[in-house]
Amino acid sequence: MIRLENIYKIYQSGEDSIHALDGIDLHIKKGELTAIVGQSGSGKSTAMNIIGCLDVPTSGHYYLLGKDVSQLDEDELAFIRNKTLGFIFQQYNLIPKLSLIENVELPLVYRGIHKEKREEMARAALKRVGLAGREKYYPSQLSGGQQQRVSIARALAGEPSVILADEPTGALDSKTGREVLNFLKELHAEGNTVVLITHDNGIAAECNRIVRLQDGKIVSDEINIGEGNV
Repeated sequence: MIRLENIYKIYQSGEDSIHALDGIDLHIKKGELTAIVGQSGSGKSTAMNIIGCLDVPTSGHYYLLGKDVSQLDEDELAFIRNKTLGFIFQQYNLIPKLSLIENVELPLVYRGIHKEKREEMARAALKRVGLAGREKYYPSQLSGGQQQRVSIARALAGEPSVILADEPTGALDSKTGREVLNFLKELHAEGNTVVLITHDNGIAAECNRIVRLQDGKIVSDEINIGEGNV
């Protein structure tokens, strides 16, 4: 599903070279719930940007569904993001002036799906996250947890191959964060491939695989036998 081979991401800061990712190798299989864990500066956000086709590596190869996407141009990356990946962000990234169903439809618009079909897909996604009947609401009318559910619906609407969740509980209180995490675990139980980026060891402990990054390197990669997802 996801295969990173000897991936480097190097930034120049004056005369210094900063290795945000320093030769990492990572394979993620279909249907896994994987946490990529690290503190600020560990490289986890850079790893997410590479996996999510938001950036390309300085060197190395990234294979997504068997296709080498390492050095594609921005238009090609945008197509893959829209077709293959579903994103869930910490700050929801909903558009305030759009209704919930319009927010969920937006990636489908860019994909060129006909209006009636994309509305059907968006309604189904909102129903799946428990927001049926609120299609015409606006983000400001919802709680933080409900807004995050809309962002999950938006990620699911296009039936992506991979769901990428970047600190999805970071802006929520503990109770609401637990609800969102449980929903991601449900998606995994249904067979979805979920990659969760977090700095929180408690969140990582809920996943069936934990990959730890430090200084741009993978320092551990372990199956979590004790978690409740499998």
